[in-house]
Amino acid sequence: MNADAWFDGFEQGRFAVNGTEIFARYGGARDKPALLLLHGFPQTHAIWHRVAQQLRNDYFLVMPDLRGYGDSAKAPGLADHSNYSKRAMAEDMVQLMAALGAENFYLCGHDRGGRVAARLALDHPQRVQKLCVIDIAPTLDMYNATDMAFARYYYHWFHLIQPSPLPELMIGPNSRQYLHAKLGGWGAGGLGYIEPQALAEYERCFCRAESIHAACEDYRASAGIDLDHDRESRARGEKIVSDMLVLWGRNGVVEKLFKPVELWQAQCAGRVEGECMPAGHFIPEELHQETARALRAFFP
Repeated sequence: MNADAWFDGFEQGRFAVNGTEIFARYGGARDKPALLLLHGFPQTHAIWHRVAQQLRNDYFLVMPDLRGYGDSAKAPGLADHSNYSKRAMAEDMVQLMAALGAENFYLCGHDRGGRVAARLALDHPQRVQKLCVIDIAPTLDMYNATDMAFARYYYHWFHLIQPSPLPELMIGPNSRQYLHAKLGGWGAGGLGYIEPQALAEYERCFCRAESIHAACEDYRASAGIDLDHDRESRARGEKIVSDMLVLWGRNGVVEKLFKPVELWQAQCAGRVEGECMPAGHFIPEELHQETARALRAFFP
């Protein structure tokens, strides 16, 4: 079974939005609310394949590859990394959803996709009906709390931000092994939760020079321009206005080092609820049925 078979009944397309090209799969119940599902590093929209089958009768589902990932465009990073800022990625998603006829929508993001989702909710509050983030705390709070334990668990936050092309050259010759180490870590307990077809899809998309560079640019933006945007938002008193659901893994780093509900409550004017789930970091794949249940309950 390949990715196309996983998404049988869903359409796919490439969309020229915001100066880039975004690949997305979409489908499900056209007469139901729209739900935008965003993946994280180092994956693609394929992380949602089991969740999508659970939810296809309840929502009009949109599952893109973020810019720089999967089959979306991978432009070289600008000097200030602004073309990989979460603000730019969020704008991609707003324009994508508009192209698909969804002016407002439910929104869920895992990992990097959660950071894009949070920025989207801040920059475009009228678009987001409700927001779910999976296994993240706010970026600015995580960097501000950096200590030896965080640096050890999330060393890639500091490795990938080094000036190009150092991390790209270090990862490139061993990209498959690097990918496997990332997918098998952060409380996941190895690669057993990933179906072989999904792993092959992640290998196809990640193990290319342009993909590795784009992933580094994503993290370079998070350690620079994204922090600037976050500080500016906080200085202006901006908060997410929609209700939020926070899901995180019992075996992951967020559970070990942070209080995610409290941190998101400080950044949200709506109601924030949370659930610690018996998983590591890659919750939509590790617990696809439970993830679908939680999203269905939160997005009525």
